[in-house]
Amino acid sequence: MAGPISSGAAPAATHNPGTRYGPALALLASLFFMWGFITVINNTLLPHLRSVFDLSYTQTTLIESVWFIAYFFASIPSAKLIERVGYQKSMVIGLLIMAAGALGMTLAASIPSYGVTLIMLFVIASGITLLQVAANPYVAVVGKPETASSRLNLVQAMNSAGTMLAPMFGAYLILGRSKGGTAQGEVVLTQAERLADAQSVILPYVLVAIVLTVLAVVIARFPLPAMGNATQRHNKEERKKHSLWKHRNLVFGIPAIFIYLIAEIGVANLFINFVSQPQIANLTHEQAGNYLTFLWGGMMVGRFAGSAIMQRFDAGHVLAAFSIGAFIVILVTVFTTGPIAMWSLILVGLFHSIMFPTIFTLGIKGLGPLTEEGSGLLIMAIAGGALVVVQGWLADHYGLQTSFLLTAACELYVLFYALWGSKTTNALPDQQIDA
Repeated sequence: MAGPISSGAAPAATHNPGTRYGPALALLASLFFMWGFITVINNTLLPHLRSVFDLSYTQTTLIESVWFIAYFFASIPSAKLIERVGYQKSMVIGLLIMAAGALGMTLAASIPSYGVTLIMLFVIASGITLLQVAANPYVAVVGKPETASSRLNLVQAMNSAGTMLAPMFGAYLILGRSKGGTAQGEVVLTQAERLADAQSVILPYVLVAIVLTVLAVVIARFPLPAMGNATQRHNKEERKKHSLWKHRNLVFGIPAIFIYLIAEIGVANLFINFVSQPQIANLTHEQAGNYLTFLWGGMMVGRFAGSAIMQRFDAGHVLAAFSIGAFIVILVTVFTTGPIAMWSLILVGLFHSIMFPTIFTLGIKGLGPLTEEGSGLLIMAIAGGALVVVQGWLADHYGLQTSFLLTAACELYVLFYALWGSKTTNALPDQQIDA
């Protein structure tokens, strides 16, 4: 379970009406942007590596599985690190870990090596995990508890802005500069072409490493307010009186995050291969990468809209409506062909938009002083994205289009959570930082 977070720098900000958190939230929004950007570069990287290393769909999705396995292994150490060195220093360390992994990707491209690529993606994801463990609960407690879902959706919209721009960046600098990315349909590369294609990722990851390092320096010098008592754990004797497992919204929220990530990552990672098929849109991987921008753009629009909608409507009801919409468009994707199938898959981004931040805030609702421990478990559940390899196996054995029935099943669990699983039990007084 996650440990207590203390900033180790500024005095506690709890219950201080004079403290303003706008600048801090704006800076945090830049982190959401960067980890969204880097995560979605994978969506253009995967079809690229598929042609470079001549991978099956199972091997291709295994790359993304390694990425999300990092969330499982790095979540608890991340919380312990935050407890030891403080919130702000941990953010800086997370960014520098990501920068080191990005530079390591240039080494993997120079060799080229499938194994080194997997290791470096694990390193980058571990840095992102450290940022996630700290940033998500921070945003959730800054302000009124009843608007936590709205607030986190708003900041997550910046994450979606990063995910929207990343496909264009990847399509131009990776797929657009490679033989496999510009060829029509599947192509078998010569050894020389594979080496040249592998090296096309060097420039993009050097640029990413530079930006991450600059951002780390900025955050190291920024006067971030302390989280103070808002997320501190009860002392050991008091802690024994409470159990996380008596909170239904958390118990069902952990698998909700886990299962939702299977859906989101499966759609994003297989999108380029899906729309490139002759019976769908018959595009090159570079062209399909540009359409991926619409998928993530829909997620950004949905989060801005969801933030506004949740100011007036119950977050659980909004989540239910979006899960029904996602289920319908996925069925259209599976059972149609041509542009209809492509655009219905793009629409999934709009309906997926609010799911992670809304499930997260519903999951920690009513946890009171247990909020941080619950947050750590929810972040760990992001490891569900690793099971995208199951969809890769389904695609290899039953067809890529049919494999999206797994996504449809995931949407049904989110609907169950929205209507019943998210209802709070044994609620404790909410924690908040008064802005």
